[in-house]
Amino acid sequence: MQFLTLSRRRTDAFPAEAFTPELIAQEANRVKEMYAAGQLRQIWKRGDMPGAVIVWEAASEADVRCAVATLPLAKAGMLELSAILPLEPYAGFGPSK
Repeated sequence: MQFLTLSRRRTDAFPAEAFTPELIAQEANRVKEMYAAGQLRQIWKRGDMPGAVIVWEAASEADVRCAVATLPLAKAGMLELSAILPLEPYAGFGPSK
């Protein structure tokens, strides 16, 4: 099953200098590991604020929450998960009856 998450960096609680290049590199490396493992299918940088939109492959919402918790920004309390949405196939592409 696929899920979509909407997250944002907690720039209200942490100064810009807290988001160090080293921390961001760790975040990128973790995302690459999760992509290679098939947990994370797609990721986009948000255009409206610092954060990301991610499409996950997982058995449950709980599995997605566990995966998000492994991200360095989440571990540091610097990431807010705004939404987790389960996704279903679009019926319009299926066979017509």
